Amino acid sequence: MDSKAKVIVLIIIILIALGAVGGVAYLYQQEHSRNIDLQSKLDELSTKQKLTEVKLLEAQKSLSALESKLKDATSQIDTLTSQLQQEKTSKEEALAKIDQMKADLDRQKELRSDLENKFSKAQDDVRAIQGKLGKIESEKATLEAKVKDLEAKSNVELGKIVVSPETVQVNPSTATAQVIKPVAPAQKLEGKVLVLNKEYDFAVINLGNKDGIAIGDQFSVYQDNKYLGDLKVEKVQDAMSAAGFLSDEMKKKIKEGDKVVKK
Repeated sequence: MDSKAKVIVLIIIILIALGAVGGVAYLYQQEHSRNIDLQSKLDELSTKQKLTEVKLLEAQKSLSALESKLKDATSQIDTLTSQLQQEKTSKEEALAKIDQMKADLDRQKELRSDLENKFSKAQDDVRAIQGKLGKIESEKATLEAKVKDLEAKSNVELGKIVVSPETVQVNPSTATAQVIKPVAPAQKLEGKVLVLNKEYDFAVINLGNKDGIAIGDQFSVYQDNKYLGDLKVEKVQDAMSAAGFLSDEMKKKIKEGDKVVKK
């Protein structure tokens, strides 16, 4: 090979080398631009990631705060529910008490009406007895007037007539007066039950001061001639007495109108 050919080959080699260098430089430039672009994107992604992490942290804080508020709200709801249940229970108890009070009031009204009726009947009985006493007093006054008239006619002092416990007997033919003591009755003092009050454990009988009844006296109670038990006098008025039950068994059986006999 001559020198001319060598020069040409060398030039070709140099051109190839320059082309290769230029290609490498171009590729390097392209890769460098890519690297710069990728780095920029990487930095942007890193910034976005940091922002996302900040937002995530804030979101976690907000979630924690919401969870705390939710817990507080749940606790308040539980408290309100408990209070509402207590108020409901209290209301139900109050309504039950009101119903019971209404029922008690109705019973009291019935008892009052019954007692008023029985008291009215007892007053009627007292008035009837007082009428009989008035009639006896009138008869007594008439008899005393007759005795005084006989005394004036015969000049015999007979004294004031006493109907009980002794009786004055006048003989018109002889114009004399004789005091006769009554024979003691064979039977014991008897009466009957006028009113019953089993709630307060007493009965009202139609015997009182006028019959010689005193506090502490005891009466046997009979129903259709069957002995039920005893009563003990606790309060005495003129024509009636209040006597307490001496046995619970008799309290269950005794009725108004039952016979009482003084012991």
